[in-house]
Parts: sequence; structure tokens; C-alpha cells
Amino acid sequence: METELFIGGKWVPASSSSRFDVLDPATGDTIASVADGSEADAIAAVDAAAAAGPAWAATPPRVRAEVLRKAFTLMTERADELAKLISLENGKALVDAKGEVTYAAEFFRWYSEEAVRAEGALATAPSGANRILVTRQPVGVCVLVTPWNFPAAMATRKIGPALAAGCTMILKPASDTPLTALAMAAILAEAGVPDGVVNVLPSRSSGKVVSQMLRDSRVRKLSFTGSTEVGRILLAQAAENVVNTSMELGGNAPFLVFADADLDAAIEGAMIAKMRNGGEACTAANRFFVESSIADEFSRRLAQRMSALVVGPGTDEKTQVGPLVNEDTVAKVDGLVRSALDAGAEAVTGGSRPEGPGFYYPPTVLTGVAPDSAILREEIFGPVAPIVTFTSEDEAVRLANDTEYGLVAYVYTGDLARGLRVSEAIEAGMVGLNRGLVSDPAAPFGGVKQSGIGREGGHEGLLEYLESKYIAVSW
Repeated sequence: METELFIGGKWVPASSSSRFDVLDPATGDTIASVADGSEADAIAAVDAAAAAGPAWAATPPRVRAEVLRKAFTLMTERADELAKLISLENGKALVDAKGEVTYAAEFFRWYSEEAVRAEGALATAPSGANRILVTRQPVGVCVLVTPWNFPAAMATRKIGPALAAGCTMILKPASDTPLTALAMAAILAEAGVPDGVVNVLPSRSSGKVVSQMLRDSRVRKLSFTGSTEVGRILLAQAAENVVNTSMELGGNAPFLVFADADLDAAIEGAMIAKMRNGGEACTAANRFFVESSIADEFSRRLAQRMSALVVGPGTDEKTQVGPLVNEDTVAKVDGLVRSALDAGAEAVTGGSRPEGPGFYYPPTVLTGVAPDSAILREEIFGPVAPIVTFTSEDEAVRLANDTEYGLVAYVYTGDLARGLRVSEAIEAGMVGLNRGLVSDPAAPFGGVKQSGIGREGGHEGLLEYLESKYIAVSW
């Protein structure tokens, strides 16, 4: 298990010799001590990325593609090992961790295929005076900031297109889950990524080290996945040097169930949309809006399924719901539930934090939730499903759009025309229509409103790391 910084193709201690502990969320015990990168280390990482930039940008796309394909192969071969590491430091159930590794590896495979497709364009100017030649060039040195909830997938979703485009980068992983990012660095080096192209900088001083890099004129791209609150701060800092930015921020996903929906399919979709990763996902269904005539039946069946889930340490093969990542997260979830209960909601199952070690919270279904409850306004990031009823399509759409966020929404109905109509009316970058999962490396992932800027995945994800250069030419 690597625990040092990865800069310039070498494992190096922090310049200050400082380190920080990584905890097991199931017990609160320390599982590793990791080098704590400083602002000086951040500049050293930028130095390495800038030095490696010209050669990597000039590397033929097919060569870059083969490196990414090798990284995919290595990740797939070591899937069990990586899944155990993710479960250990993140807490998620092993079944979720295995799913994440498969998903994460697919970004390397997808972008190994996209690396050779950074096509340009050639056209004749309308006046006929010249040709318009458009070519694509790598944006340059990138700072990639990733969260703790998907420590492998959020890294590969950024690293994959950046490498395919010919960019070099510094990955700043979340300090709760740095071990997976360091393991990814080792895999990429083994796959043939040249020294300095990918640098990994764990740090407890996230704000300081990222700000230091954004102030460096050699940094030309920031890609951030995390909270909207932090995203606003980083956007302001990026503006100082007019740094190209991609932002995948918070979510408050509505899950709409109409009376004509296939209820079996809606329950299955709800379990995926709510309980994938134990609810610790920006795509997690956060607000359940159910047509009043079927609300009691839906609530009863969802509670039955949620209460049957096995809660335990993520590394246990039998576990279906692991602990939340840290004390702050479980305390926030508990506070939101308590506030809703105090305002008149009823817990059909769950609803209170268990005693004992570890950061656990039970799967919870709430009914009778007041429309102004904080639990409907804030991203829960836990295994809690608050249910609100509606009586008309217009009301359902209004409730779904009553949020500053717009990442993803889920709609269940037996009427395709209604489904498409509602999908168009909902203010979200993605919609799962009769489907509880939207994430796919081949699809453009991202939100509207305060859920983000830009897209990750698909061909759009590659274009986020390329600049278009127009050349006016006559011949």
C-alpha cells in the first residue's frame, strides 16, 4: 500500500514530513498514515506536470489510447484488491465497491477509444475568401479535485479524458479516501504513463494547496467534483487567472412515481437510485414524490425492502449497507431526520442512529414530511428516503423543480408521452425514465442550475480537456 505523494513518477514524502491518518469508518480506527502535501508540494507537482506536458501532448493518440487500455486491463485484473481497499477506507459495502471498480475501469476503456477521435473540422468561409480550419489541442496542465464517495470512479472519470486529450495533471483526492487514488497512480505508472503526466497529491490542507495551484499561470484547467458550496469558492479563485473549469456539484434528485407506473419496477428503481453506495452519491434519489393514490402502498413496500438490508462493515461479504464515511456525515444525516420527525414526519422504518462504534445509520423511510423540511432542501448523503405526495402532473413537476440543484431526476410512469413530457419539464441535466441508474461512461454526465458546469463522460467529456483552435487559411 503506497502512502507517499506521487510526483514526477516518484513516491516522495511531504516536504514538511507531515502525515495524516486515514480511518476505517466501520470502527473509527486508523488504517494508514499518508503523506500530507503542502503548498510547496503542490508547486512541485505543477512543475512536474508542466515539464511533462509538451512530450505527452505530442504523443500519438494511438499510443495514448494503448496506455489507457492497459490501465483498464490492470484495473480489471485487480478488481477484488481495489474493491477491498475502497471498502476499507470509504466504508461502502463490498458489493458496491466491486461495482465502482467495474464502472471506474470503464472510463479508461471508453477514453482509450475516444483518444483517436479528437476530430477537427474544415469548411469554406461563406464569402469564399478562405478556408476555416479547426483543430483540437490539449488544454494543458489540469488540477483534478475528487470526492470521497467514489474514490476510484471520480478519479478515472477525469484522468481518462485528460490523458486521452494529451493533458498532464495533478490529482487532489479527498483526504478521507486517499489510498485508492494512490493505488490508481501505481496502476497508471505500470500501464506506461510517463513520469510527471499524472501526479497525486493527498493533503489535509485542500483549500490551500488547490488555491496555490490555481494561482500558477501554468495551470489551465480545473475539474472539481464536490459540494456546491466549495464549487462556488473554486470558481471565484479560478476566475483570477481565467482558468477553464468543469464543475460537478451537489444534487437534490427528485424521484417521481405516477399512479400508472409499474410499481414493482418503481420499487426496484428506488432501491438503486436511493441505496447505491448507501445513499452517499450526488445522483442519489433525495426526494420521493409519489401520487397520493399509491403513496401508502409505495411507502410500505419501500420500507419493507429497506428494512431487510443487512447493515455492517463494508468489508464483510454479507453487508449490503456499510457505515457512512465519517462522523460529520452521520451527524448531518441524523440531524436532518430528527428535524423532519420533530416537524411531524413519521419513520416507517429506521429513523434513529444506533449506539456503538462506527459511523452507521440505518436505512430509513419517512412519510408525512413537511414541504419546508430541511431534508427536502439539503443533500442528504445517507440511506434516508423522505416521501411526499402529489395529486397532479403539474404539481409533481413544480415540486421536482423547487430546488437550487439540477443534477438528475427519476420518473416512473406507464405513459411514455407523459414520461417524455415530464422529463423535458424537469430542470435537470440527466433523467432516468423508468430507470434508477443513469451513470454510464459513454453518456454526458452533469447538471444544470447550481449542480454544475460542463459534462463528464461520453465524447463531451473528452472535449472538456481540448481547446478549439481556428486557422484561417487560403490555398
